[in-house]
Amino acid sequence: MAASQKLYLALFHVLLLSLFPLKAKSSARAQAEALLQWKSTLSFSPPPLSSWSRSNLNNLCEWTAVSCSSTSRTVSQINLRSLNITGTLAHFNFTPFTDLTRFDIQSNNVNGAIPSAIGSLSKLTHLDLSVNLFEGSIPVEISQLTELQYLSLYSNNLNGIIPFQLANLPKVRHLDLGANYLENPDWSKFSMPSLEYLSFFLNELTAEFPHFITNCRNLTFLDLSLNKFTGQIPELVYTNLGKLEALNLYNNLFQGPLSSNISKLSNLKNISLQNNLLSGQIPESIGSISGLQIFELFSNSFQGNIPSSIGQLKHLEKLDLRMNALNSTIPPELGLCTNLTYLALADNQLSGELPLSLSNLSKIADMGLSENSLSGEISPTLISNWTELISLQVQNNLFSGNIPPEIGKLTMLQYLFLYNNSFSGSIPPEIGNLKELLSLDLSGNQLSGPLPPTLWNLTNVQTLNLFSNNINGKIPPEVGNLTMLQILDFNTNQLHGELPQTISNIASLTSINLFGNNLSGSIPSDFGKYMPSLAYASFSNNSFSGELPPELCRGLSLQQFTVNSNSFTGSLPTCLRNCSELTRVRLEENRFTGNITDAFGVLPNLVFVALSDNQFIGEISSDWGECKNLTNLQMDGNRISGEIPAELGKLPRLRVLKLGSYEKLSSLDLSRNNLAGEIPFELGNLNSLRYLLDLSSNSLSGAIPQNFGKLSRLETLNVSHNHLSGRIPDSLSSMVSLSSFDFSYNELTGPLPSGRVFKNASARSFAGNSGLCGEGGGLSQCPTTDSSKSKDNKKFLIGVIVPVCGLLVIATIFAVLLCFRKTKLLDEEAKIANNGESSKSNSMASTNYNSMRWALLPCGCPSIKIIVPEYG
Repeated sequence: MAASQKLYLALFHVLLLSLFPLKAKSSARAQAEALLQWKSTLSFSPPPLSSWSRSNLNNLCEWTAVSCSSTSRTVSQINLRSLNITGTLAHFNFTPFTDLTRFDIQSNNVNGAIPSAIGSLSKLTHLDLSVNLFEGSIPVEISQLTELQYLSLYSNNLNGIIPFQLANLPKVRHLDLGANYLENPDWSKFSMPSLEYLSFFLNELTAEFPHFITNCRNLTFLDLSLNKFTGQIPELVYTNLGKLEALNLYNNLFQGPLSSNISKLSNLKNISLQNNLLSGQIPESIGSISGLQIFELFSNSFQGNIPSSIGQLKHLEKLDLRMNALNSTIPPELGLCTNLTYLALADNQLSGELPLSLSNLSKIADMGLSENSLSGEISPTLISNWTELISLQVQNNLFSGNIPPEIGKLTMLQYLFLYNNSFSGSIPPEIGNLKELLSLDLSGNQLSGPLPPTLWNLTNVQTLNLFSNNINGKIPPEVGNLTMLQILDFNTNQLHGELPQTISNIASLTSINLFGNNLSGSIPSDFGKYMPSLAYASFSNNSFSGELPPELCRGLSLQQFTVNSNSFTGSLPTCLRNCSELTRVRLEENRFTGNITDAFGVLPNLVFVALSDNQFIGEISSDWGECKNLTNLQMDGNRISGEIPAELGKLPRLRVLKLGSYEKLSSLDLSRNNLAGEIPFELGNLNSLRYLLDLSSNSLSGAIPQNFGKLSRLETLNVSHNHLSGRIPDSLSSMVSLSSFDFSYNELTGPLPSGRVFKNASARSFAGNSGLCGEGGGLSQCPTTDSSKSKDNKKFLIGVIVPVCGLLVIATIFAVLLCFRKTKLLDEEAKIANNGESSKSNSMASTNYNSMRWALLPCGCPSIKIIVPEYG
């Protein structure tokens, strides 16, 4: 019996030993099954994962993106970076991967939540889920990965509070939670002393600088930028983080000065503190950080000097101090930073001349000195050495003198902005050497002379701005060489002659401004035909003549079109009515003819239209009433006839309506607007009005003009729902054609005018005027004086006085009455004079600009100009 037991025991051991290789084989198989199961759930499985198949089940360690341990032959690493995988991790079975040390799925399209089961990967040292579409909160279970050294969840859609349990990861050296929507945890529970790399970039973090960071003494990289951190930068940052190489705190709300202890961060290579509320002076000690390569402080409130110690930063490549309040000169020591490729000092209060030492910056590629008070000439020496320059921007300063010919040596230049200075002389012909130039702006100077012929060699230029100078001569046919040109602006110069035909060949043109010159002749007939994106065209204030090109707006992209103050003739291009993007049109002071009725369609974006002083005929289209953004419509000085369409009264933003001489005006409806002020008496001169004058539902005040009585042909008058006061003028009794009127809901007082017109009026016509009285209209009778009682009293007095006092007393009374009468007459004259001055003062008074105001201006024939309010 004992022998048989020993035999069974021996067989059991043999069986157990035989199962060890099967166990390992079964574990690898389980991992392969898990990966295949997950692959089957993906929305998109990239071709590289074709090796993941059942036919290859026993070769797991040869699968793409899979690495195995050399001892256990099970998966140790999964690296699926940048394979364009689309799906979730919801069905990924992490349980079999007990030896996994690296899981990397960076830069894919994996979405959904991060599964809490990921916390079972107890040997994981590297977890990278960055640049995906994960959402939801960070699972607390990640804190169970106690061997983790690298954790990146960068650039996902994660939200919620950062779990403080991450502080339980004692070995983490790299922590990147940037570019999510994460919120503040309780920072007091954080302690991660092993951190070398920390990024909370672009989240929803607020409050003050997280204190735990000041104890991360091994940090070499810190990025808290693009959050809403507040308060001062703690002094411990400068004294404790001596290993720091990159300090990125930009786009926060940090305030206060920059500590002079910044020099203790002696290993720094990159300081980016831009877009904060930092103030004070830039510490002179900055020059002690000898390895500094990037120094960005722009858009703060630093003031004072640019420290001369910056000249000690021999490795400095980028210096950006723009948009502060620095108010010194540019220190000559800056020229010692010979590795500078980017220098931005724009938008400060810098003054003085450019130091010649800047000529040493032979590697400079971007130079931005605009928006200061820098002065003097730009030395040819400076220009000669900046041969690597791509962008030179010195606009909005006080530079003077000639543009040096050496500018032609900057053959890599793409952007040259010298505008709004006091440069004089001619444009140097050497500028034609800048073949890489994309944008040239010399506007707002005192340049003179003709356009240099070499200018047309700039075949890559897209923007050419020379406006507001004293440039003369002609625009030559070679302008057609600029086939990449998008913006051409030569306005306000002294150019003359005709436009060359070749200008029509610049198909890329989106904007052309030639106003304010002495150009003449006609615009080339095919101008606009090959310009599908032409949006802005201005030829105003020249001596152009002839007809407008028929296909000027063929691309239907026009937004602003101005040709006012020329001698153009003929009809308007028919394509104008279909330019739905139009916002501004000025055609006034020309000799245009043709029918205006259908020249413009429904243009919803139109704001300003001036057609005055031409020879247009036709009628005003009701389509104008559909231009809901229209603020200014001027058509006076033409031969337009017909009625003013009622639709004009419905334009909510209209400020100016000028229709000029309108002899055949039979109806005028301006109701339901916000017109304010007094009714202009000139309305009474519109004796052609026959059918309707409707001013109701506005905010008009003052008296109804007396000369409304001249509107003898008018049939309907409506001034209801305003703030009119005083009496209804007696002159209105002579409006013999008046069959319908409405004075209701005003502040009118006094008796109704006598006359047949008002005898049988309806009570509704006068409702809401508590001070009106008289016969008709259901009004109460006007009060009268008791004249009989007064006469009896007089008779009694005379009866007593005569017998008692005799003739002497009568003579005395007569004398007293004469004096009294004279005094009364003088008082009445003074009263009339004062009333006249008061009336004159009221009529001259400026109306309230916070509401709509209007006035009718006479010009021989009745002229209408209605000015309505600014909105906003």
